Amino acid sequence: MDFAGRHVVVTGASTGIGRATAEHILGSGGKVTLIARSADRLAELRELHGDAAHVAPADVADAEGLTAALDAAEAFAPIDGLFCNAGTGGSFAPLEDYAADDFDALMAVNMLGALRAVQQVYPRMKARRKGAILITGSLASERGMAMNVAYVMSKHAVLGLARAAAVEGAPFGVRANCLIPGFIDTPLMDGIPPEQLGHLAQKVPQLRLGSSAETAAVAAFLLSDAASHVTGQSWAVDGGVLGTLRV
Repeated sequence: MDFAGRHVVVTGASTGIGRATAEHILGSGGKVTLIARSADRLAELRELHGDAAHVAPADVADAEGLTAALDAAEAFAPIDGLFCNAGTGGSFAPLEDYAADDFDALMAVNMLGALRAVQQVYPRMKARRKGAILITGSLASERGMAMNVAYVMSKHAVLGLARAAAVEGAPFGVRANCLIPGFIDTPLMDGIPPEQLGHLAQKVPQLRLGSSAETAAVAAFLLSDAASHVTGQSWAVDGGVLGTLRV
């Protein structure tokens, strides 16, 4: 895939799938605006990739900070792609005990952060009659999950956001899709004991965890012109979890 002459904004760009996708696009000749809370990690990427990497530190839960970061991205170069990847897993509790403050904090990142980014960037894409939006969902976008109601609700919501944006954007050359990572070996897994990781891998038909690089390759495809007729879709990178039933 050739990203020459294209500029993509990636939120949650400092680590994991976001960082791998940013590096994939930069390695394919594109420009990337890197948005995340960790300015130090973003600075590392800027040093590695030079002027093609534009750093705009922000917390997507902070509406004003996100707006400023996206304005800075547009000033850097017209935005051709938006990858809303920032997210949090939140806390775990039974449905009836899930704390309202924890719910609000998770929704501010996973749902409102994505919605606000799309609302700001979409009109600019629409005016230029081109653009690609990708939002990171989860297996929880398609399935239920015990003990984490806020996360499941948020990931169902961003799948709906992608589909709604796809319908509205289609007449204007704007595409929108939802990336569905499965069990991916990212820094979020660092605190999990090896035996639990092994148990998790056994739930995957391929009998292994996926990698950030494998997920980034699909994300980059969906953000590229190679996916010009792909919109309103959920794309799973999950080793077969959603597509099969293991007996």
